[in-house]
Amino acid sequence: MVGRTTRTYIRRAQRPHGTSATIATAQRAAGAVEGAVRTVAKPLAKYGFPYRRPAAPRGVVVPREPDTLGGAYDTEWARRPVARAVRGFILEAPMRVAVKTIASPTVSGLDRLSDLLRTDDGERPAPVIFAPNHHSHIDTGVMIRSIPAAWRRELIVGAAADYFFDARWKAALSALALNAIPIDREATSRSTFDRLRDLIADGHSLIIYPEGGRSPDGWGQDFKGGAAYLSMRTGAPIIPVHIDGTGEIFGKGASKLSPGRTSVVFGTPLTVDDAENTRRFNERIEAAVTRLGDETLTDWWTATRNAAQGRSPSLSGPDHNGWRRQWTLGEKRRLSTAGIRRRRSRRWPDLG
Repeated sequence: MVGRTTRTYIRRAQRPHGTSATIATAQRAAGAVEGAVRTVAKPLAKYGFPYRRPAAPRGVVVPREPDTLGGAYDTEWARRPVARAVRGFILEAPMRVAVKTIASPTVSGLDRLSDLLRTDDGERPAPVIFAPNHHSHIDTGVMIRSIPAAWRRELIVGAAADYFFDARWKAALSALALNAIPIDREATSRSTFDRLRDLIADGHSLIIYPEGGRSPDGWGQDFKGGAAYLSMRTGAPIIPVHIDGTGEIFGKGASKLSPGRTSVVFGTPLTVDDAENTRRFNERIEAAVTRLGDETLTDWWTATRNAAQGRSPSLSGPDHNGWRRQWTLGEKRRLSTAGIRRRRSRRWPDLG
């Protein structure tokens, strides 16, 4: 009787309890699944293609599969009816609410576009190229919501191929939500130019950031000639745009959003003159955006006078380094009405 009781106690003590029991059960289940998979796959082991990748003979160099990301990503599917319907919902619902909540843009200068918007028999206006400055990822959402609806329906965004199209999920999301196409920001290839030209010929308008990327320190960068070259080759007018306040909300390197207020100013459309080349036309585009930046801080008359006298404040800031550039940037932002909706004003103690 004592021996039987002792054996029962030992068997119970050897049983797993609590967490150990759970782990043991999981191990048994995993072993069962692995065994089932091996049983199903075993008959296929003696078969080759298409059940396994075909083998290449020794000495034969297998060519690499063509890259389908970056500048080679095909965005044609994003302009088909189903994708257009999904994007229309995104632009008119989630994006509209997000832009209003985060950036609250004030839009001005739309009266300068009235001649281009005026068409006969309700036809779509001719395609144009919007050329804004670039400080933040939210610039694109602010631009899309600020552009008149007549162009918004057929709007395409030029996005950096090495950033927005470097992963499959990111490329699909950019193409679907923003109707973005990949653009090499260092040098536009022939295939990219042909794609942009065909899209403009089909009636699509473009957003292209001439700076090629976001501002690294809150000041502007020199304009590249891609937008000017495309306008010269297609005849689509350039609409200069200045966006103010987005850098304070979510600038390059920021880890979180700081909701505030922004302003978007549209300028007078520009077309190339007969005596201009790409470089001179690009300089005129940059000068127009610079003038709009001055208008954001002052008013139309002051900005026009400063531009006529060659005294418009540079978008790229003063030729200083380090803290002096940041100090000047702080003074510039203090004059601006953008970005201050939720910024607390500092009150320094009276030491006198």
